[in-house]
Parts: sequence; C-alpha cells; structure tokens
Amino acid sequence: MRDFLNQFFFGYYPYICLAVFFIGSLLRFEHGQHSWRSGSSQLLRRRQLMIGSVLFHVGVLIIFAGHFVGLLTPIAVFDALGISHGAKQKLAIIAGGLAGLMCLVGIAMLTHRRLFDARIRATSSFGDTAVLLLLFAQLLLGLATIPVSMQHLDGHEMTKFMEWAQRIWTFRGGAADLVADAHPVFKAHLTLGLTIFLVFPFTRLVHIFSAPVWYLGRRGYQLVRTKRNVAPAE
Repeated sequence: MRDFLNQFFFGYYPYICLAVFFIGSLLRFEHGQHSWRSGSSQLLRRRQLMIGSVLFHVGVLIIFAGHFVGLLTPIAVFDALGISHGAKQKLAIIAGGLAGLMCLVGIAMLTHRRLFDARIRATSSFGDTAVLLLLFAQLLLGLATIPVSMQHLDGHEMTKFMEWAQRIWTFRGGAADLVADAHPVFKAHLTLGLTIFLVFPFTRLVHIFSAPVWYLGRRGYQLVRTKRNVAPAE
C-alpha cells in the first residue's frame, strides 16, 4: 500500500493536476471570462490590503522563480557553471527562507483581513477563503522544510527533487522512486503544491494570467465604485 500511494501521488497525481491546470485554465479563459477576476474588496481596509498584498506577491514571485529555476534547470547546467549542490542548497535555504518570511507576513495580514472583518467576510465566497488558507498551509509547509534541509547541506537531497521534477516534466518513468524515501514534510509540501495546480482553474487564482496584458483584452470589465450620497433633484 505504501508503494502504491507513493507511485500514485508522485508518479500519476502530478499529471492529473497539470492536465486539469492547463486544460481547465484554457477553458475558463475561453468560456468564463466574466469570472476571470481577482474579486476586489480594495475599498475595505485598504492600507492592510496594500501592505499585505505587496509582501505576499513579492514573496510568492521570488519563491516561484526559485522553484521553477531550481527544479527544472538540468543539474549539468549548474555543474557547468561551477555551482555546487551544497552552494545551491544554501542559496535556496537563505533566499527561500527570507522570501517565505516576507510572504508569511503578507498572507497573515490578508487572512486576518478576510476572516476578521465582518464586511469582507460577508462578501467572500467559500472558494476565496479556502484558497487563502490553502496557500497559507503550503507556505507553512515550505518553511517547515528548511530545518530538514539544513541537515542535508551537501545538496544531495535537493538533487532528488530536481530529477523528480525533470522526469515528470519530460514524461520519463521512475520519478516516484526518486522521492520514495524523502522526509514526510517534503512529500506533504509536494502534494499540497500539486493540489494547488489542481484547483487553480476553479478559483480566483486564474487572475495571475491576466497580468499585465491578457486582462486588458478580457471580454467584460469589473467595475469598482465608491458609494456616494446623491442629493435628489429639485
């Protein structure tokens, strides 16, 4: 059973999630552009929103770029550049840790704003809150991997996940076997990360693709107005 679960979550599940991510996002863009929005509540607690949003988005962009480059760049490229596995591991811990802390502060502010302001909570859908908590949990899991990574400063453990990601991306077999003995916190982080790709097309996360160009060509607009008292005509 253990081998089956490992093969399912790290051999088959990635393809299920990525297929839903790409096909679902495309279908929603083509047939549901009026729902392709971020669901703005920017008129409420604007200062908290701005600070939290900036910290969260900057942190997420750094983390995403680090994961993308770190996992999908062939190991031979780092070797050719003279970057050792240990140096890459330490860079990932330091840069990822700082970006993660920045992101943690931001998402904590956004979560507090959404859950503890009655007006915002009343206008929030289940999906809005669920996605925020899902991202919060994934961030905490990511930060929880740092103490474990510090026990493997030679970078050997990281190369397993690099090879796993590259085998998945290039449709090569044996990917699940590479992470079979990985620490549970890494496996939880990977599984939840894949799940975010799975639910992505059905949430407000799709607005990521709208910046900065596609949103301008969307069929339909989202209007945000302040409520003003208009004196009756005499």
